[in-house]
Amino acid sequence: MATALAVVFALMAACCFALGSLVQQRAAREAGQRALDPRLLVQLARRPRWLGGVGLNAFSFGLQGVALAFGPLTLVQPLAATDVLFALPLIARRHRHPLSWREVAGVLAVTGGIVAFLATLPHNHSTRVPGALAWAPVFLAVGALAALTAVISARVRGRARVAWLAVAAGAVYGLVDALAKSTVGIMARQGLGVVTHWEPYVLIAAALLGALFGQSAFGAGALVVSLPVIDTLEPVSAVIIGATVFGERLASSAPGLTVQLAGAVVAITGIAVLSRSAIAEAETREKRAVWVGNRAAARDVQTVANPPEE
Repeated sequence: MATALAVVFALMAACCFALGSLVQQRAAREAGQRALDPRLLVQLARRPRWLGGVGLNAFSFGLQGVALAFGPLTLVQPLAATDVLFALPLIARRHRHPLSWREVAGVLAVTGGIVAFLATLPHNHSTRVPGALAWAPVFLAVGALAALTAVISARVRGRARVAWLAVAAGAVYGLVDALAKSTVGIMARQGLGVVTHWEPYVLIAAALLGALFGQSAFGAGALVVSLPVIDTLEPVSAVIIGATVFGERLASSAPGLTVQLAGAVVAITGIAVLSRSAIAEAETREKRAVWVGNRAAARDVQTVANPPEE
């Protein structure tokens, strides 16, 4: 019975996260701000729809916590990573687009690859709280990746921009997961004394940076492109950071490594299929229509504010 409840709550968490991402993407797209403009988050924070999406994501984490109370992490984490399975039908319904076998195969490949990668990880229960020196290489690596993707995304357009922004978002979200683990570890030892440590403040900064990249990816184009990339790279990034900073174990057996490598290849293949799908094209057309509408509205406002002289 406990296992069944864990499965139900984990799948509910995945569904809520998919719905929250869809709501956030619509709000980010309507905001009309340029990618990586810090004003984007300020503007989104004023939109009830976007805050509702944040609330759904928070509720998703709560459901995942309940699932973990009934089942092990090795069961709950892979199931919670199936949000793409729920997102694709929602996207298709929004665009009144019938799903093709290629799109179904693509989302199954992404989900299957992520689940295979997570399911083969050994169970880790590290309580270590690493020092700042242990974090330095991670901060440098993630910072360099974020800077590189910001430069590249400014030079490309369309789905390529969406993918690069999502790459940075996934990497930074993995860092957020690791910092949250460290912060929780300090709280378990010192309670409110956590406020005297640097980890919670860097956690907040990293969360804001991840949100900036993530919402920029949502606003730049197709969710069917950005969400699979983020879903794939976030756990990979978190696992690599866990091994680097916390000394957690990775899959070491030949079968485990083979399954993880195969899962990564399958997930990347699924992302490539979805990025070239008809539903991605439909989302791109909608993005262009919203952009044209925002430009037209801005011109109308400018005309009213500064009418032409007769």
